[in-house]
Amino acid sequence: MSTTIWTTRPETAADADAVRAINLAAFDTPGEADLVDALRADPTAWIDGLSLVTVDEADRPVGHALLTRCHIDGTPALCLAPCAVLPSHQRTGAGAAAIRAALRAAAAEGERYVVVLGHPTYYPRFGFERASEHGIKLSVEVPDEALMALALTPGDPLPSGLVRYAAAFGI
Repeated sequence: MSTTIWTTRPETAADADAVRAINLAAFDTPGEADLVDALRADPTAWIDGLSLVTVDEADRPVGHALLTRCHIDGTPALCLAPCAVLPSHQRTGAGAAAIRAALRAAAAEGERYVVVLGHPTYYPRFGFERASEHGIKLSVEVPDEALMALALTPGDPLPSGLVRYAAAFGI
């Protein structure tokens, strides 16, 4: 079995159309692609350098992971969403590479906490834990195991409270 070694880099302005195409191809509706565009236009949510792409050998984006500003009560945190990979490159590690790169970039910027609402069998591989175990919750009902949180510095206790997403998320 061959293992692909993926290259990741921050999204550039020239990548916006490719990122949109990735999200359109990866999801059944345009909701995630529209969400990325709305977050990109929101200066209170968007953080330069925390939208990461996985690129093929020709430097064409095939995967994407986005971290934007949210808060856990009054504590600044990041939201990991959406994460997407072109269907032709799914299950190759392209998505995991983008997520790991995004988490590294966030830690390098001094960010401390990340939340994700996603598949409970996928995100623990990156260190995410059930958020409710740390007193972190949402204002809407979601399966308890789907909301997860991560402290980017090991041993740093996660804050408790209500997650407040950027307005584009609609929650």
